[in-house]
Amino acid sequence: MTAPAPAGPLTVNVAALLGEPSGSARDYVFDDLLLDLDRAGRIADAVDEVPVADPPILAEPVRSRFHLARTNRGLLVDGDVATALAETCSRCLRPLVVDLRAEIHEEALPSIDLASGAPLDRSPEPEVARLTDHHEIDLEPFVREAILLAAPIAPLCRPDCPGLCPVCGVELGSGPHDHPEESIDPRLDALRAFRVDGDDETA
Repeated sequence: MTAPAPAGPLTVNVAALLGEPSGSARDYVFDDLLLDLDRAGRIADAVDEVPVADPPILAEPVRSRFHLARTNRGLLVDGDVATALAETCSRCLRPLVVDLRAEIHEEALPSIDLASGAPLDRSPEPEVARLTDHHEIDLEPFVREAILLAAPIAPLCRPDCPGLCPVCGVELGSGPHDHPEESIDPRLDALRAFRVDGDDETA
């Protein structure tokens, strides 16, 4: 059964699914999503008061599919994410676009009892995602985290990228180039004729 994806934020009401037997499921498809990947970094920075790396930049909208399955505890959240990131080659600093694919396998538990409305104890598993008090699940954090974890740490324009010349900074892949002989202190000029033992014996 495929349910239409709601407009706006990736928030889905799953009250009906929670009322069904274990094994029941819903599928959702989201296209043309424009997400704020910097949001997670700003929140972590505010909480931990430590600098965070600049988040990647989307080069195209995000496409995502989700399969929500009812369990005796809550929901299994399985999904996949596809997008592209605007990156910079870590060796030659050339701009590039990196295709990204990621999978999501998580669990989400209720915050309140569906029948009584009583709050449920969260302390045994504080790290597990929770539904809202209105039996809604926000899928955006799953998508955002999947993208951030799958983003390359050191992207390359090609596997054998030679990088930049350590002397002049020119991109080595652009072709050969020479450097004029560096001038040295005149007092050290005599060292040019110096040869290490054995140099004269090599043919």
